[in-house]
Amino acid sequence: MCIDKRNSEGYPDPTAYEALSLIEKEERALRAFRPIVYICSPYAGDIEKNVKAARDYCRFAVDNGFIPVAPHLLFPQFMDDTDPQERELGWFFGNALMSKCSEVWVFGSAISPGMQVEIKRARWKNYRLRYFTEDLEEVQDVCNH
Repeated sequence: MCIDKRNSEGYPDPTAYEALSLIEKEERALRAFRPIVYICSPYAGDIEKNVKAARDYCRFAVDNGFIPVAPHLLFPQFMDDTDPQERELGWFFGNALMSKCSEVWVFGSAISPGMQVEIKRARWKNYRLRYFTEDLEEVQDVCNH
């Protein structure tokens, strides 16, 4: 954005220029910082449907000013989720990534066994947990989880 030091009539207007410059600087700072959030949602079962949903959840995080980390979209690209040893290794990798995140976002009403492991870890480490519906609405009452 180009801010002119003069008003629309061509006269110098340092007060408006300073105010608009400050607003622009604050907006740039907000765009520069994006907290990292861990996306916790189902993978196993209907993998095609769950991967599409996880992508939507990641897009939701981006649209709301966050950087999403979704290990269940990354690790199955080169690891076998049906192999118990590789699945355990994937959880280990996910835990390492979770430790770098400011929050853990849990999506959906059905909590899979894999999600239970992630939620348990997040609680144990005292990470901030936030719950969302499949329709991307935050759930304030999480007594059921």
